[in-house]
Amino acid sequence: MTKNGNRELRTLLIHGARAVLRFAAKRQDAMGRWLNGLVARRGKVNAVVALANKLGRIAWRLISGDQEFQLSRAFKTA
Repeated sequence: MTKNGNRELRTLLIHGARAVLRFAAKRQDAMGRWLNGLVARRGKVNAVVALANKLGRIAWRLISGDQEFQLSRAFKTA
């Protein structure tokens, strides 16, 4: 999301990503592995922004598409 977009939505996505990051170390699924690797490579702040971006894209895909969500497909590691 750009800064020209909806400020409130962007703020909510960032807050949601921060909440998810708090529990990422305990997760061993595809999202946990992706997020923990990202934190190790880029740091927590950049990982929060990247996760917020990904969550926004996932939400948009769910709203606009007719496919079922698959966590492992959304967070492929390689």
